[in-house]
Amino acid sequence: MVTIRKNAFKVGDTFVTLIGDAVQVGDIAPEFTVHAADWSPVSPLQESKGKVIILSAVPSLDTNVCDRETRRFNEEASKLSDEVVIYTISTDFPMTQKRWCGAAGIDRVKVLSDVVETEFGLKYGLLIKERRYLRRAVFIVGRDGILTYVNYLPSLGDEPDYDEVIAEAQRALG
Repeated sequence: MVTIRKNAFKVGDTFVTLIGDAVQVGDIAPEFTVHAADWSPVSPLQESKGKVIILSAVPSLDTNVCDRETRRFNEEASKLSDEVVIYTISTDFPMTQKRWCGAAGIDRVKVLSDVVETEFGLKYGLLIKERRYLRRAVFIVGRDGILTYVNYLPSLGDEPDYDEVIAEAQRALG
């Protein structure tokens, strides 16, 4: 049963409906499948099992804030251990993501699409029903598969505290 949360979040001045349950620190990170640039299915938690995983949920890479966020995480990824993997997930089509990544020079962050089944959005309580895209959020999954950091940003226009996210990811390395 999927949870429907009305009036839980605003896009601009208008309340929207969020679909799915919000997750919390200490929860087992829900498994999900999304798609790579070639439309192949990817299960990030399985693919990076045993590593620290940063999941960055964004509405669309073709917006200023999502563009800045993904570029910043790409820069940060180059400074991190190979034991930390960063994924940016949006509901953009895979070919749009591929084009954007090429133009932006994204080579460290793995960019994936939740457009087909929105499984990530549903399992992490991110899917905005009226727009069919994701609410901005950042999650960190520890090596043991437990969520160590959860931040649902209060507004689509807010960027995460990058220093906080990186510090939490380094702490999760142990």
